[in-house]
Amino acid sequence: MNLSNKQKQHLKGLAHSLKPVVQLGSNGLTEGVLAEIDNALAHHELIKVKVATSDREMKKLIFEAIIRETQAVQVQTIGHILVVYKPSEEAKISLPR
Repeated sequence: MNLSNKQKQHLKGLAHSLKPVVQLGSNGLTEGVLAEIDNALAHHELIKVKVATSDREMKKLIFEAIIRETQAVQVQTIGHILVVYKPSEEAKISLPR
């Protein structure tokens, strides 16, 4: 799924007030964490994930793995926070055209 710039801007505005739903700790990206991210996406559609690592390459790899495994769309990354969007069957967020 590809989002237009207008749709990404809309989602960024919605995500601004959100707190991270999932936070990765020292164990990194495990199957349990991926399942939790998937559940949060199914429930909320738009979530923030916080990755607490100071290694930029590792953080980038974790972000890419989350996007790939959940089949979600990356909306934005700010520091340690990744904002992802995945529409659910009953749409909660209406995107502009």
